[in-house]
Amino acid sequence: MQKKNYLIDMDGVLVRGRTLVPGADSFVGLLKERELEFLVLTNNPQYTQNDLSHRLGSIGLQIEPRRIFTSAMATASFLKTQKSNGKAFVIGESGLTGPLHDAGFILTEKEPTYVVLGETQAYNIHHITTAIRLIARGARFIATNPDPSGPGEGGIEPACGAMAALIEKATGVTPFFIGKPNPLMMRTALNYLGVHSENTVMIGDRMDTDMVAGVESGMETILVLSGVTGLADMDRYPYQPSRIATSVAEIDP
Repeated sequence: MQKKNYLIDMDGVLVRGRTLVPGADSFVGLLKERELEFLVLTNNPQYTQNDLSHRLGSIGLQIEPRRIFTSAMATASFLKTQKSNGKAFVIGESGLTGPLHDAGFILTEKEPTYVVLGETQAYNIHHITTAIRLIARGARFIATNPDPSGPGEGGIEPACGAMAALIEKATGVTPFFIGKPNPLMMRTALNYLGVHSENTVMIGDRMDTDMVAGVESGMETILVLSGVTGLADMDRYPYQPSRIATSVAEIDP
């Protein structure tokens, strides 16, 4: 029986906020013990691989930085294929600016080819206004992910999709979103891992991002019920996962 590779969503699958999903550490341990290839995926573009590895380690989940793949990394990879040494105006943290620098981009407000929108700890109205003006002048609008909100210390916080909607409303220009559910992120992650979709399983907690991206990328899919989507939500979707599990603790890789 051929070994499977795994792409695993992070939030709602391995962790809930800053809490480990019960059994997630054992599941990751099995992947390592059986020498299976895997990546932990996240649409959050704020943090570097090292940052996320440290944050996961602090709650008991040991994931090497090389086993983490973000929408920011997918964005940098895509832009490199488009224009390897271009210029970009970026709104985001080091998790986004780092990969773009590594891809050869110059980050500048002066005649950039792209405006790249990610997420940041403090959105700045000056930066938003600059982005709007640059896009209105012809810069191409790229956004790391379409998520409208995310969890914060005191509740939900605006995320990339919400800011993208503001800029789109002001400019009339629709951004190209790189992160899930765009299959481009899945294909980029597969290439990064060096595996093929036919032998890879996507594990996620959302039908509208993880499962649809997995289906459109030709992967086997497993929906876990430890996050957003519940059993009562399943019938509304025209596509279905290959299987459903209560959590990753039920999955025998």
